[in-house]
Amino acid sequence: MTPSRLHLLIDTDPGVDDALAILMAHAQAEVAALTVAAGNVGLAHTVANALKLVEHAGAATPVHAGCATPLVLPAADAAFVHGSDGFGDVGYVPASTRASAEHAANAIVRLARERPGELTLVALAPLTNLALALRLDPALPTRIRRLVVMGGAVTGRGNFERVPTEFNIGFDPEAAHVVFANWPQFELVDWEACVRHALPFARFDALLAGAGERARFYAAISAKARAFNAANGRGGMVVADALAMAVALEPALVRRVERRHVGIELAGTLTRGATVVDWEGRNGQAPNASIVLEVDQARFEALVARGLGLAQAT
Repeated sequence: MTPSRLHLLIDTDPGVDDALAILMAHAQAEVAALTVAAGNVGLAHTVANALKLVEHAGAATPVHAGCATPLVLPAADAAFVHGSDGFGDVGYVPASTRASAEHAANAIVRLARERPGELTLVALAPLTNLALALRLDPALPTRIRRLVVMGGAVTGRGNFERVPTEFNIGFDPEAAHVVFANWPQFELVDWEACVRHALPFARFDALLAGAGERARFYAAISAKARAFNAANGRGGMVVADALAMAVALEPALVRRVERRHVGIELAGTLTRGATVVDWEGRNGQAPNASIVLEVDQARFEALVARGLGLAQAT
């Protein structure tokens, strides 16, 4: 580990796109821990999947189980995309390691205190664990170097049961509200940007045809999700968490960003969980989010390839 190496703390709910992001992280950064929540599927599966990813990365990254439910109201998972186990129901052999006994929220607080100003926190899951960590330590934002959040739909074209809402935010809007209202500055990679930067199916399939073990594993666990993307008319494979991870790993690949205030709608019958962006600066609140609108697609795809063990990022 060199002083210049990036240090990450990843809050996650694996999930196929989380899986790619985590493999990317381990390919070129030091990962302090994976803190795990329910989201794409239930907590037992997301923890098992996190442990398997650490094994595939050849790492000893600690895995901390966190929240099994949203803070307030229950929410439906995304098993119809990711498979009932989150990894395409391929029946993989479980990892031989086990999760830490320390709760994910406590681990976030502890690691931030032990390594102040060092960790980039990449939030790929519903924000339940992070909201609890903020309640435990309101000064947490002062100890974290950067916060990169995958979540939201900044012009209301979401992917959740309520039309303008994105899954991570819609799964636990109260947690998202706690984070967005109390974290002074964060980077937001929203669902709409992820759709714009989908991986063209032909190029993605060519990557997955590589002979490496990680590529074969990812090809197997992502088959159901790839079929879902194709059947739903997307222009390619949407790997949302991988895009957020690319922004965390290489900030210079961001080509266009807008700084705006973003809040969370909690009460709307049709809009609960929507990310409300003050595009015109009318609410009098300081911008809290750097909204990523465009990245260098070639550099993003190079990071994906490296995560799959197939090429070096350029």
